[in-house]
Amino acid sequence: MSRSAAGDSLAVVVVNHGDTELLQRNLAAHDPRPIAEHVVVVDNYSSEARRGEVRDLAHRMGWHLVALAENAGFGAGMNAGVARAQALGCSVFLLLNPDARIDRDVLADLHRDCVAEPLRMLAPRIIRDDGSTWFDGATVLVDRGLTSSARGSDSSAANGWLTGACLIVHEELWQRLGGFDDAYFLYWEDIDLSWRCRDVGGRLGVRSDLSIVHSVGGTQQATGKSPSYVYYNCRNRMVFAGKHLRRRTVLAWMVRSPGYAWRVVQRGGRRALLRRPLSLTWAAIRGTAAGSIAALRLPGP
Repeated sequence: MSRSAAGDSLAVVVVNHGDTELLQRNLAAHDPRPIAEHVVVVDNYSSEARRGEVRDLAHRMGWHLVALAENAGFGAGMNAGVARAQALGCSVFLLLNPDARIDRDVLADLHRDCVAEPLRMLAPRIIRDDGSTWFDGATVLVDRGLTSSARGSDSSAANGWLTGACLIVHEELWQRLGGFDDAYFLYWEDIDLSWRCRDVGGRLGVRSDLSIVHSVGGTQQATGKSPSYVYYNCRNRMVFAGKHLRRRTVLAWMVRSPGYAWRVVQRGGRRALLRRPLSLTWAAIRGTAAGSIAALRLPGP
């Protein structure tokens, strides 16, 4: 049940980019109410036609629509959605990808845990459509300049992090964090949020006994990872390093950047890489260069 009577009402916040199909398949088909008092959909602008479709769907479903005038990115979109949820009187926020779906029982358990421990940011285990595990904990491998969500990764450890695909956070912790750092635009902002969580006295946790389904890659085109995906992954890895790591470690990450960039380029599969090798390679070069310049200009921890 909703805890609105106790002042801990729940809002589900989803950031969308003009894709009504994902919203219908996941959020509409698995309506989180009445566990959630409100559903807030933030639509990053893509086109007038898409905006109209999202507006119509939100109206039919009774969602609160935050229609941004531009594509502000994931972090800024979530910040806008949480602000709307706060204005509606909610103090617990379930942040959810449009390509993910959560059952009400799982949502209720996460809500209860968040209310009981307001300084603990929490995620469930996340599985793919085929039932395999996609996320059950993750860490940053600082000495290698990589992230890992391999089996046994512990999000509650010193270098752990939670994915922004699904996490729940209480207003008390959100206020300390100041929300996502919208300088990232896309990717690595959830890792940044997780690391800052510990800095402000918060904790991270994963409820491995609770699971949601994530249609991995649902927000990407079927042709594979886009140049934007490659650019921001390469860029934001170095931005993160500049914000959180000592200068010597930042330089070590720069040295390892070509290897990291090649990993990112290959994530869309060999066929996608062969289809547009120049655009993906150029995105990796530009992203790595932009991130490295930004990292060297940042003061660091």
